[in-house]
Amino acid sequence: MSLLLEPFTLRQLTLLNRIAVSPMCQYSSVDGLANDWHLVHLGSRAIGGAGLIFTEATAVTPDGRITAQDLGLWNDEQIEPLQRITRFIRAQGAVAGIQLAHAGRKASTYRPWLGKHGSVKVDEGGWVPVGPSTIAFDPQHTAPTQLDEGQIQAIIQAFVDAAKRALEAGFSVVEVHAAHGYLLHQFLSPLSNQRLDQYGGSFENRIRLVLQVTEAVREVWPQELPLFVRVSATDWVEDGWNPDETVELALRLKALGVDLIDVSSGGTAATAEIPVGPGYQTRFAERVRKESGIATGTVGMITEPAQAEHILRTGQADLILLARELLRDPYWALHADDDLGGKQATWPAQYQRATHRDQPIHESDLRD
Repeated sequence: MSLLLEPFTLRQLTLLNRIAVSPMCQYSSVDGLANDWHLVHLGSRAIGGAGLIFTEATAVTPDGRITAQDLGLWNDEQIEPLQRITRFIRAQGAVAGIQLAHAGRKASTYRPWLGKHGSVKVDEGGWVPVGPSTIAFDPQHTAPTQLDEGQIQAIIQAFVDAAKRALEAGFSVVEVHAAHGYLLHQFLSPLSNQRLDQYGGSFENRIRLVLQVTEAVREVWPQELPLFVRVSATDWVEDGWNPDETVELALRLKALGVDLIDVSSGGTAATAEIPVGPGYQTRFAERVRKESGIATGTVGMITEPAQAEHILRTGQADLILLARELLRDPYWALHADDDLGGKQATWPAQYQRATHRDQPIHESDLRD
């Protein structure tokens, strides 16, 4: 029996398998509202057999968007369009998850397919980003305004309010985004955080905001439902955030009631040299899992079912998060069942007549 296709339980929630749709920005919203694109994009992966379907990074404030076209959950009007999506996901037997995020100094940028890099200027519809310190991500990005402690408290509250809306919208998993060089990661990394107050300097101070956001979200998120945190295990730069710190942070997060650490890497340093290759991040998930005693998810250049199965069986992670591979093949989970020789996955009834090529043609097939 394939471990990849076995159910996975966290708290009182059971996923039908260990395959998750990693958050993937679509840059297709207006005023943060979900629309038909998001329904079809996320819904097709639920039809395709993934057990957990995450939204893209969903901004908790308007100025926390990576682009002006990002999904958001900073007001009540944004709840109902998401309910339509979560209802559909649940109807397919999958679980709907949402990643809550603030882009910090990497906010107010262009949609990637426009071929433009850096910040969108205010007179072109952009805004001045905020961050832990007045350090720009790179020369093409606007230097952020440094957050004062009152503004930091407002951002913590924004995460809390968004989590409450997420519950009303029908999500069963919430993930706090503290990776990829966005705001919470910016506070963690000494490359982007040069504050001299209680939120900067020492390790204890740099992790303070992540812990405060997580604790506040856990307080309003139902005890029977799991809470994830996504982290970048390393900045891939000397003197940046590193795996030792990640392990220690994971221990603190576990104590606050976090159920799974979603382990990625990079994003803070524009000049980082990252040795990308198949499974290049799984060793970080494995270390966090073994040394912190918390469940982990892993992501990054995982493309083959046998590769994913090996990661799980060797104890490197508990959950496989797929991104680009699920863009290429929304039915990857169903194909994985075939590849691994199992009978654990079920194609939707509407598709079953076409799933076996040697199946005889029936009269109903001729109606197409």
